[in-house]
Amino acid sequence: MSSDSPRALAFAQAANLSDLRRDFSLSAVVAGVIAVMVSYGGPAAIIFHAAKLAGLTNGQLTSWIWAISIGSGVAGVALSLVFRAPVIVAWSTPGAALLAAGWASYPYPEAIGAFVFAAVAITICGATGLFGALMERIPGSVVAAMLAGILFRFGVEVFTALRATPLLVAPMIVVYLLMKRLLPRYAIVATLLAGLAAAATLGLLDFSLVDASLARPELTVPTFSLGALIGLGVPLFLVTMTGQNATGLGVLRTAGYRTPGGPLVAATGIVSVLLAPFGSHGINLSAITAAICTGPEAHGDPDKRYVAGVACGAAYLLVGLFGATLVGVFTALPPGLIAAISGLALFGALISGLTQAMADEARREAALVTFLVTVSGVSLFDVGSAFWGLLGGVLANAALSARPRRAV
Repeated sequence: MSSDSPRALAFAQAANLSDLRRDFSLSAVVAGVIAVMVSYGGPAAIIFHAAKLAGLTNGQLTSWIWAISIGSGVAGVALSLVFRAPVIVAWSTPGAALLAAGWASYPYPEAIGAFVFAAVAITICGATGLFGALMERIPGSVVAAMLAGILFRFGVEVFTALRATPLLVAPMIVVYLLMKRLLPRYAIVATLLAGLAAAATLGLLDFSLVDASLARPELTVPTFSLGALIGLGVPLFLVTMTGQNATGLGVLRTAGYRTPGGPLVAATGIVSVLLAPFGSHGINLSAITAAICTGPEAHGDPDKRYVAGVACGAAYLLVGLFGATLVGVFTALPPGLIAAISGLALFGALISGLTQAMADEARREAALVTFLVTVSGVSLFDVGSAFWGLLGGVLANAALSARPRRAV
C-alpha cells in the first residue's frame, strides 16, 4: 500500500508490466469496469443535456466525450501504476451540472477559455502543495464521515431499485449475499452477471441503437473573456476542488492509502489543460467510483487493488476511442441494474466509512454532523453537500475540542 514516502520513491516503486500480470485479478478488472459503468450510466445524461442547452454540434459533443474519457483513462492508468494505488480519475459531474446551468450564456470558444483557466488554477493548487496541506489538517474521522454520507444514498438506492424492478434486482441481491458467504472475492462479478442475465430474460437490454464508430476530436482555440472566466471558470474550479478532489482524496485516505494529494491533483490539472481545447471541462480525482475500486471487493490485498485503477483507466480509453456512440452501451443498461450493482459494490466502502467515522470517540459528534449534512443534500452557492458536510464537521470539531477559558 502507498505510504507517505517522497515522490521519487513513489516513482521508483512504480508497477511495471510484469507486476501487473502477476497482480492481475478478475475481481479488480470487474471493479474497474463497474466504475466506468457508473460514471456513464446516469451522469452522462448531464453531458447530453448541457450540450443541448449550449447548442453544441454532434462533432463538438463527441469531442467533449472523447476528451474527458481519454483524459480520465490516461491519468488513471499512469497514476495507478506510478503510485501502486487505485487512483481513479473521472470527469467532473458537478462541473457538467454547472455547465448545464450556465454554458449557454457564453460562446463556445470563451467556454473553452474558462476550462483552461480552471485547469491551470487546479494545477497550481496541486503543485504548490496547498491542497495536500489543507487535507492533512482535516481529522480522518470527519473525512470518513463525509465519505459515508456520500455513499449512503447509493446503498439506499439498491432497495429503491428493488421496489421498482423486483424481478431484476432481487436475484442480484440473493447472488450477492450467497457469494459473500461462499466466494466473497467474486461476489460483485457474480452479481453483475446475474443482473445481466435477469435483464436479458426480462427483455430490458436493447443494444440495437449502438453504433461503434471512432471519435474525431475537434480542436477549438480558446478565447479568454472576463465574463466567462468569472461566470464559468471560477465556479468550475471551486466545485472541482471541493466536490471532487477533496472527496476523492478522502476515499483514498479512508481506504488506507497515503498517496500524496498534491501530485495527484496537479497531474489531473495538467491533463485538463491539454484537453480543454478539445472540449474537456476538466478531470479530477473520483469519489464514488473510486470507492468501488478501493474496497475489498476489488481485491483482498490492498497492494493489488491498483489493478482496478488500471482497468478503470483502460475502460475509459476504450470509451474515448469510440466517443459518444459507445456511451450507448452503458446507457442501454436498465437503470435498476446500474443502481443495484453500484450500491452493492459500495457496501464495503460504506461500512469502512461508518466504522472509521465513529472509531474516534472524541470526534464522534463532529463526524455525525459531517455525515448528516452530507446526507441532507444541501447545496449553497452551487456547491454540493459534501463540501458543506466537511466544513460543518471541521467547525464542529474545532468547537468541541476548544479548551474552555478558566474563570478569573
